[in-house]
Amino acid sequence: MLTTLALAPIAAHAGPWAAGFGWVFLLIPLFWIALFALFFAFVGRRFRRGGFGPGYGGGWHNPAREAEATLAGRYAGGDIDEKEYAARLAVLRANNSHDPSSRR
Repeated sequence: MLTTLALAPIAAHAGPWAAGFGWVFLLIPLFWIALFALFFAFVGRRFRRGGFGPGYGGGWHNPAREAEATLAGRYAGGDIDEKEYAARLAVLRANNSHDPSSRR
């Protein structure tokens, strides 16, 4: 009985761990891991889209190639004939002669 009385103050100050709530401490690192994961997901998405201004984010968007693809689609669909396709393609490539990536 004296042992029980001697250990009662220690058990009273042991807090939630004495009652079996020690797992609550796992929530703290899980919270921080989730917070960092969300942060890097949003930052990574901005880098993949090239959202930090001109010149950053790679060369995925090439207007000259998109224009040539649109023109080729119109030719393939029968909207324009071969002569008009060749003329418009020459104009597109002449207007974009300063871009070395548009040359083949």
